[in-house]
Amino acid sequence: MPLHQYDYLLAVGTIFAFLDAWNIGANDVANSWASSVSSRSVTYLQAMLGASLMEFTGALGVGGRVADTIRTKVVDTKAFAAQPGLLMLGMVCAVMASSIYLTMATKFGMPVSTTHSILGGVLGMGIGALGGKGVTWVGYTKTGALDLKQGVVQVFLAWIIAPVLSGAFAAIIFLITKYGVLLRSNPAAKGLFLVPIYFWLTSSLIVMLLIWKGGDYKINLTEAQIPGVIVGTGAGFALLITLFLVPWMYRVVIKEDWQLKTWHILQGPFLLRRGEVPPPPANFTGVVRNYYEGHLTREELEARRGRNNAVANEDVEGMPEQQDKKTVSDVSDEEVPKPAHKSLIGPKPDGPWHKPAVAFWWVKWAVLRGVDQDVVSSQSEKSVIAGDVEEIHARARHFDNKAEFLYTFLQVMTAAAASFTHGANDVANAVGPYASIYQIWKTEAIPKKAEVPRWILAFGGAGICIGLWTYGYHIMRNLGNRVTLMSPSRGFSMELGSVITVIMATRLQLPVSTTQCITGAIVGVGLCNGDWRAINWRMVSWIYLGWFITVPVAGLISGILMGFITFAPHW
Repeated sequence: MPLHQYDYLLAVGTIFAFLDAWNIGANDVANSWASSVSSRSVTYLQAMLGASLMEFTGALGVGGRVADTIRTKVVDTKAFAAQPGLLMLGMVCAVMASSIYLTMATKFGMPVSTTHSILGGVLGMGIGALGGKGVTWVGYTKTGALDLKQGVVQVFLAWIIAPVLSGAFAAIIFLITKYGVLLRSNPAAKGLFLVPIYFWLTSSLIVMLLIWKGGDYKINLTEAQIPGVIVGTGAGFALLITLFLVPWMYRVVIKEDWQLKTWHILQGPFLLRRGEVPPPPANFTGVVRNYYEGHLTREELEARRGRNNAVANEDVEGMPEQQDKKTVSDVSDEEVPKPAHKSLIGPKPDGPWHKPAVAFWWVKWAVLRGVDQDVVSSQSEKSVIAGDVEEIHARARHFDNKAEFLYTFLQVMTAAAASFTHGANDVANAVGPYASIYQIWKTEAIPKKAEVPRWILAFGGAGICIGLWTYGYHIMRNLGNRVTLMSPSRGFSMELGSVITVIMATRLQLPVSTTQCITGAIVGVGLCNGDWRAINWRMVSWIYLGWFITVPVAGLISGILMGFITFAPHW
């Protein structure tokens, strides 16, 4: 029988669970797509469309239908057995604290772990209701061995395990790519031979990730069969790539066949029988774009600043003594040419709000404002946190654009797979506690496992999609070119290094955060430039600060709420 006296708790929990899911979309989805957008492999709108599809499909299709009552296992639920309503209140406080903290972190541009945020909320709730003795600081198995999946210690381990492992894997992948392809003569041709191998490795890892870190689906395979399925699936996909994508890439990249469109990929080997390529029309820009557009090399930056200094000195010599000295400092650097941003919304038409054209403009603004963002250009803007991004980018080498183009397809595939598994798993950060709230309200009992109805999964998936669609750009800015220079080959190495870390941690049952994985991978690849100043350490420190304060701040908010409500005078 429902606990109707606590209808208000269910209502408040519903609101803040949706806010928590919204923040997961706004803060966490950048982990999968930031490098793809920053390297210009896809536009921001394309990334958001792909992320919305993959996140919602992952959450609703294979999201965990059964979630732990408290997923982070830091509080013993048996202590609330006599008072289920108190646990319901505690979970409401935990979700409120998590969503409030994530909202602040997203506003300030801090990519943080949403898993650790809800962990902090549950931790604070446990202390507020039971005191320190009710919290599991270090987990143990029945045999007395340490259990890294339980307790607060998992947070501190994640700070070390996730960034170090992902940074090492990403650096190894990029160094192989750098010296095996990018620095070789005719790098595009060399890279073309490696494309099927990269696709085999990437698709095998994705299958491995889906098997070991999947959601509600069951894999009816024995331990001996799983490696064969992983390798065989990867090899089969690599064969399709060899037959269809590689001939298309050869004609487009090597032969510069300007007449081919994307759908010509389906012609596969028959493309190799095409004749000589006629001269392109005068207005043809090419399929391969300049992935370093708007980013200066070291020599170009020094030359530009030298010219600006010379102009400034000439102005000073010809300046009257009484003229305000601010004129000298107002001499700005010559603008770096940046790609033009075509607005999806367009300028606001004149007239009252009820005029059809104006009303339609407001509808477009409400729906598209969050994706009508020039994320790449905004990453070059100077700020207190970002520092001199131009100087950081100038320390990274520019590689051949044709070779970089080969990695765009791999990068998008890796990002889509990471986004799918993120939706399948991290939706539980919002709907897991909410499912507990709902079940306690519905049954008046604390379930060992909280059944998650489809509508709750859809509720969480919709919240994630709305969050990334409306405010995902804010974190996307900080987790891209503001840390180090991005390109398709670098971004692919980062994403694949992050995926390998998640797979390894899943297999070893170690708790890691996707935010920390991708941040470590970005730093690892950035160091491969051979200059530690090619990384924005100020931004890295800002991101790490967000990790450090997540658990205590979320725990403090939750503990204060729980303590005030639980021990407040009443009549």
